[in-house]
Amino acid sequence: MDEDGGVDLEEDVIKVVAEEATVIVDILCRERTNVLEQIYGLVERSTQEWLRSLPTLRDRVLAIVDYFKASSPHKCSQFLNTMWMFCQSIPLDLETKVLSVAGSSAGAVLNNSFFPETESSPRSCNAKRVRIDQVQTYTNAVKLLLQQKFERVTKDVVKEVCLDEAWLCLWQRNSARMRDRSAQTQEGDEPSEHKESVESLLRTTGRVVVLLGQAGSGKTLLMHCLAHHWAQGSYPSVTLLFLLEFRQLNLVPGPLSLKELLFRFFLLPEGGEEQNEAVFSYIVSNPEKICFIFDGYDEFGTKFTDPEKLPSPLGPYQQLAVADLLSGICSYKILPKCTVLVTCRPRDVIDLFGSSGYFVAELLGFSQQRVKEYTEEYFHEKGRELKERAVSLLMGNRHLLSMSHVPALCHVCCVCIDHFLSKDTSDLPMNLPTSLTQIYLQILSAFLSRCQGRESTEVSTPLLQRYRRQIAELSRLAMKGLENSRIVFLAQELSTELMNFGANVRILSRVDLTCADGSRLGCAFMHLTMQEFLSALHLMIDPGISETQLKKKLNLKSRWTAKTDPKTVFTDSLHLFMCGLAAKACTSSLALLEGSKDAVAVVEKRQATVLKILRSFVGTATQTGPKIVELCRCAHETQDIGLARVVGSRTRFELRNIRLSPVDMDAVAFVMSAADQMVCLDFGGCSIELECLSIIPNCKNLEHLIFRSRKYDDKFAEALASILPDLQDLKQLDFIGGGLTDTGADKLIKALENCPQITHLNVSDNSLSDEGVRKIADIFPKLGSITSVMMGKNNISRDGIFILVEKMASIPSLKKVHVSGKKEISVSFSPNSHTSSVNTDDPKETEAPKELILNNYDLKLTNLASLCNKLKVCSSLTILNLSNNSLGNKSLKKLLELSRLGMIEEINISENEVDMDGLVLLSAFLNTEKDLGEISASHSGKEKLILKFHHSRRDALLPSSNDGSDLHLHKKFSLTQSDVNAPDMKRLCKNLVKCKHLLELDFSLGTFTDESIEKLQMHLPRMMSLRLLNLSSVKMSTDGALLLVRSLIDCQRITAMELRQQGEAFIRFLQVKAGAAICKLTQYKLNSDNVKKLSVILEQCPHLADLDLSSNFLRDEGVRNFVSVLPRLQISNSLSLSNNRLTQLGALYVINSLNSCERVVAVEVSLGADERVLIYFGQENVTGKTLSLRECGFEVSHWKKLLEILNSCPNPLKLQLASNALNSPSLNFVLNNLAKLSSVRTLELRNCGLNDEVIQDLVAQLSSDCDYKTIRIEEPWIKAEAAVCLVSRCLDLNRHAREIRASSENGDSSVSTVHFISFDDCEVEGQHLSLLQSTVQRCSSLLELHFSQMTMGTNGAEFLSSVLPCLKKLKSLSLHSKGDRVDEPVICALQHSQRDLQRLSLSHHVISDNGAAELGIALPGWTHLKSLNLSHCTGWTATGGPKLVRGLVQCIALEEIRLDSIELDEESTVCLGQGLRIMTSLKKISLNKMALISKEGSGVLCLLAGLQSLGGLEEIELEGLRMADQGIEELVKCIPKWATLRKINLSENCLSDQAGEMLVKALSHCKALQQLHLFRNKLGHEFAARLGQILPSLTQLSELDLSENQLGQKGSLSLCEGLVSLKTLKKLRLTSIGTSDLICIASCLTRCTSIESISLAWNECGNDVALKLAEVLPQCSKLKRIDLEANKINTTGAKELAKCLQFCPWIEVIRLWRNPIIKDDQILRDQRLNFSST
Repeated sequence: MDEDGGVDLEEDVIKVVAEEATVIVDILCRERTNVLEQIYGLVERSTQEWLRSLPTLRDRVLAIVDYFKASSPHKCSQFLNTMWMFCQSIPLDLETKVLSVAGSSAGAVLNNSFFPETESSPRSCNAKRVRIDQVQTYTNAVKLLLQQKFERVTKDVVKEVCLDEAWLCLWQRNSARMRDRSAQTQEGDEPSEHKESVESLLRTTGRVVVLLGQAGSGKTLLMHCLAHHWAQGSYPSVTLLFLLEFRQLNLVPGPLSLKELLFRFFLLPEGGEEQNEAVFSYIVSNPEKICFIFDGYDEFGTKFTDPEKLPSPLGPYQQLAVADLLSGICSYKILPKCTVLVTCRPRDVIDLFGSSGYFVAELLGFSQQRVKEYTEEYFHEKGRELKERAVSLLMGNRHLLSMSHVPALCHVCCVCIDHFLSKDTSDLPMNLPTSLTQIYLQILSAFLSRCQGRESTEVSTPLLQRYRRQIAELSRLAMKGLENSRIVFLAQELSTELMNFGANVRILSRVDLTCADGSRLGCAFMHLTMQEFLSALHLMIDPGISETQLKKKLNLKSRWTAKTDPKTVFTDSLHLFMCGLAAKACTSSLALLEGSKDAVAVVEKRQATVLKILRSFVGTATQTGPKIVELCRCAHETQDIGLARVVGSRTRFELRNIRLSPVDMDAVAFVMSAADQMVCLDFGGCSIELECLSIIPNCKNLEHLIFRSRKYDDKFAEALASILPDLQDLKQLDFIGGGLTDTGADKLIKALENCPQITHLNVSDNSLSDEGVRKIADIFPKLGSITSVMMGKNNISRDGIFILVEKMASIPSLKKVHVSGKKEISVSFSPNSHTSSVNTDDPKETEAPKELILNNYDLKLTNLASLCNKLKVCSSLTILNLSNNSLGNKSLKKLLELSRLGMIEEINISENEVDMDGLVLLSAFLNTEKDLGEISASHSGKEKLILKFHHSRRDALLPSSNDGSDLHLHKKFSLTQSDVNAPDMKRLCKNLVKCKHLLELDFSLGTFTDESIEKLQMHLPRMMSLRLLNLSSVKMSTDGALLLVRSLIDCQRITAMELRQQGEAFIRFLQVKAGAAICKLTQYKLNSDNVKKLSVILEQCPHLADLDLSSNFLRDEGVRNFVSVLPRLQISNSLSLSNNRLTQLGALYVINSLNSCERVVAVEVSLGADERVLIYFGQENVTGKTLSLRECGFEVSHWKKLLEILNSCPNPLKLQLASNALNSPSLNFVLNNLAKLSSVRTLELRNCGLNDEVIQDLVAQLSSDCDYKTIRIEEPWIKAEAAVCLVSRCLDLNRHAREIRASSENGDSSVSTVHFISFDDCEVEGQHLSLLQSTVQRCSSLLELHFSQMTMGTNGAEFLSSVLPCLKKLKSLSLHSKGDRVDEPVICALQHSQRDLQRLSLSHHVISDNGAAELGIALPGWTHLKSLNLSHCTGWTATGGPKLVRGLVQCIALEEIRLDSIELDEESTVCLGQGLRIMTSLKKISLNKMALISKEGSGVLCLLAGLQSLGGLEEIELEGLRMADQGIEELVKCIPKWATLRKINLSENCLSDQAGEMLVKALSHCKALQQLHLFRNKLGHEFAARLGQILPSLTQLSELDLSENQLGQKGSLSLCEGLVSLKTLKKLRLTSIGTSDLICIASCLTRCTSIESISLAWNECGNDVALKLAEVLPQCSKLKRIDLEANKINTTGAKELAKCLQFCPWIEVIRLWRNPIIKDDQILRDQRLNFSST
């Protein structure tokens, strides 16, 4: 300023150039070259030459600007004036500055002679000023227009709008997203949002902002306020602001340019075309100064066009469709860098843009304070008393308060309360609306009441009824608008009367519109929600609306919207109003509006339809979180508790990335509270106002609460803490992935102290420090029900972890601390006090076992001392896992010292920089540290290293071994996947030799040199405690393997050796010299030298039992060489040469061993796909030999050689030929010579392609040979009629046949005279037997005739009637029926049987009363009958049954009766019971599951009483008679008399412990007892204790079945005491005995030396039982079958069992059905592990 207050022009000129230097450079770079020429004229020549020499245009322009910035004010003014006159693209603000500081000299410059009159002469200064003035004039007109619009919009606004008090959340949207922010990933990819006021929206220009807000949030009002503030000069960076409404843009008829859009549909400049051009030119030249506000996109009739599909190039003068034009502006393809504001509802944001990034702002609703302020302002002029009452009503009503979060609804609630208060002036409680719909019904009445005040009609007529016609018309208009996505209507679209009525009641408002024809009058509904409400009324009351139309209109809105979705109908709340009108509270109002006679019925029917549709939405697959919220909103509107209960039937409400309003939360609370189950509420990335949290306590049945988002910070935690004590049902709280620090955690922790029911707390993935950990740990004792706390992914150091370790000792319920790096930090608790199963006075034994896992936390040796000091006081620590740290070898001694202090069972120090030196050190401790049970390492200790100790409480329960040593002193050293060199092997072995305890070594998956193996082999004889050496998949040479085979000579404690290059390999040792050894050497390519070495070694092995050389590529020559040395080898059992790629010649070499080696008793050769070659050996003086050939493919030459070998065989021979397809030359040759072979005594031909004729020829040839021979022929066609015919012909051809049998195996055996004929399950029926009739009649020596699984029928009866009289010597007749029909003729035919018949079996026959009577008559006639089987026979009634039984009891010579599952009436039962008294010859009786019809169970007692005279009984089966204790009392009177009893079955008899004890006492007299079956009774631990005492006296017991009795743990322990003495026990069944603790049972198996089968199924046994079984099974050499079905053995346990199988070749199957095992490991592919029934 100068002294007169004027502007110092000289200083300002230089200042403008300095401040606007960047803009000036950009302008000059875009201008024509002649502009620079004009400027060059202002500088001296030398400077011109320097400027022209610069390389680029920008360099020259920068130099020019720098030159004038440093020049005089006069020159600088010349520069600015020259630039102003010649440049075409100067922004208006710069142009204004130039004119203000340099304008005074402009005229002089123009008159200067160095500007000649040319095309490039400067423009007129006056023209430039005119253009600026025109723009300024238009700007002023725009401001005036916007201020006028603002006044109209805010005319009825209750409270002044303050932009700085209206808040929003702002974030930038990534362009790549195909879904709204609400659908962003749930894995931490949340937008960074911040809170700011609406006033700041235009503080930053040059960006596109989409302002989101639900209907009624005030978007339009706020946009007008922004425009008003701009018009008042608040945003100087914006020169022009255009506010366009989409309701207006819908009326644009066709394509238009940007200029036409602005000047036709916003404001036309008044200065004509010249001003139009000036203004639009300014807009195009200065886009950064232009702001567009497009309001109400939800009202737009179409979607924005995808910017990528817009035509290119795109310019501001181009005529485009409105959607294309607006898309071009918003995507910056038109007017880049302009400022754009678009308002829409949240779900429509995806429709707007496709390719470019933009900002999204979402309006926040009223806080409770603002609701209160608004209400006070609304009622300000209505008196203090009324205002205070209104505020109290609104703030005290939860539903109204939550709806008032939306500004428009806040106003609606005020109107509603005003209407209520105007009608009711009493102080009584008011029945306020409970839903949005009910509020709108009241609003409608309130509006109508205003109209009533202008009319003089009777007040008694209800308002809804009085204005029914007008409301119906307005509702119809509203529905029409919704269907066409319109809220604005032209004046001609409705009557003047309706428009006036709507305007008078304020439902409609008049609006000015610009249409294509120039008209400007129209109307709109006061708000979109009112239009939706009236549309819902139309749907509920209009008689023309069908149920189908209702279904079409009622659907759930999703807040996640795909870009590809079509533009949705712009309604948001129609479905909510429809649901609200379905509430019972609305029925009367709707009936008034419907108006017909049966209005109530019509309305109720539509309401029921709406509820039915809503119920159909429940449980649909498309219900995402947003739709769940919408469904809750719908249920809340209906106020239907039944519907809410159905909606709330889900166990988890999962809400993701949506903004939740108080109305939403209120609806969710309504639904959850109606549910009849506990619920989880899961918020992920949802924007929630803090005041919304106060609604959560209204959610009854809330058991689990989850918050996951970075936006949930300390303030959020503080608000959450205030409500936690009110959540009485809450048990689990997750505050994860948030912004929680120690400050927020402190608030949560203090709140949790008042939540004793909490069981689970998760604060993972926050920003907690060690102090936060300390605060959380301090409340552990106060949370009595807590089971787990998770704190991973926080800023917790090692000191924080040690805080948790300290808590392990001081808090008894804390059972586990699990730390895995920073990611996982969890603490587990035992909510109930630990109760030990072992009685002890040691308090340590009563503490719960504890576990510490501290992985990947960079622990070093220096930290270990501190850790150990903290753990010393934690005596109940059992598991210590310190894997993946940096402890090193020196830590091992320290850890072993720690193990001596408590009950540690396992220390895991894997991946801790331990090497082979550390392992050698540990190996020495196996002997000196008594409790160190196992060292398990891999990769020389660098990866896996686990130490296991014998500190388990369970060890006290285990029995001791015979020598007094404890079983827990078994030791194991495992070093897998390691390359062990010779020096290290020597050091290891020197230490291991000293181990005095039972030892197991595991070197599997390692790599050994020959030198390493030599060191190992040298030390093996000295390892006297070694039980097992595991060498599975060890890489070693063939020479190395032969070195190990040599151990069979040096160490005769070896009982089994199995070596292979890949897979299972091991050496098993006994503690004493082995009587026999097994050696398997497979998968090695043994050459001739190897075979020689092996032969030399094996010659020196005197105790070799089995030798397996399978899969060694020996081929014919190698096999020949090895077979040649067989006479020198002392193999006692078998030799396998399978899979050695033999040909037929090699097979003959093997067969010749029958002659070359006297001890060979059998040879088995199969050359099929599964090549199998086996040689079996016997003792001295072998009397017979066997040769089995399968799929050998011999030609005639081979058969000749074979016959030569067989002819030379000195011993009787059994020859088996299976699947050897014989062609014609071979067939004739073989069959012609087979009958002549004197050495062959038994010939078996299976599936050799023999037909009927060939078989008959063979049988005929044998008829001339009187030697005793057996022939068995099996072909698939021998069945049914063919079988009968063949049997008949063979009997005719060979009179020497003694026995012939046709069965499912299709065997045909013939010897001299027929004594036996049998047809077993070979599809023979009665009609086939006629072919056999004459032949059988001639078999006078026949002793036994058997038919099974057939229906005899009439034909069969005829056969029996004809043949039975001829069979004078028949002793046994068995007719087992299929039981599908009555066989009365067969029963009658039995009368023809000879009287010497001794055994008769008629099981499964359907016997009628007549048949029963006939059989009853016949039975006494068979005076020699010793065995009768009528099991499973049915068909007779109370008429025939007694007759049958009376005949049966007369057979006093019977020794065996089987009457299983037959039904007897009371008379028959009494008769049988009495008859048993005189049948003193009975030795076996089976009455299993008999159906005895008698009074009060007297039938069973009658039968039991009849047993007392049977002193010679050997077997008795009474399963399923349900005799209970009363029956046992009767039975025990008899049992002591049965000194010869071998088997008793009392299963399924409801026996109690008391009855069991009586039974055990009686059985103690039965010293010959072999089988005891008591499954499925009610026996318990008391019975087991008594049984355990007497088991040692039952020295012959071989089978024991106690399944499905609740013996429990105590019972199993008692049983163990007796089981250890049962040396003859073969089968033990303990299925489902009520305890999973069966380790003791498993341990006892080593004492049951004859055990063959055991079942521990359905006991929920875990891995501990599997591990114990894996330990003991190698000692059970006779065990074949283990059943572990339906337990809890997982993959770990299954692997241990699989490993043990390699040492147990005798085991046939381990059944593991229904166990949680993942069968993905190679070791689990052993076929003996059975995982399913398929």
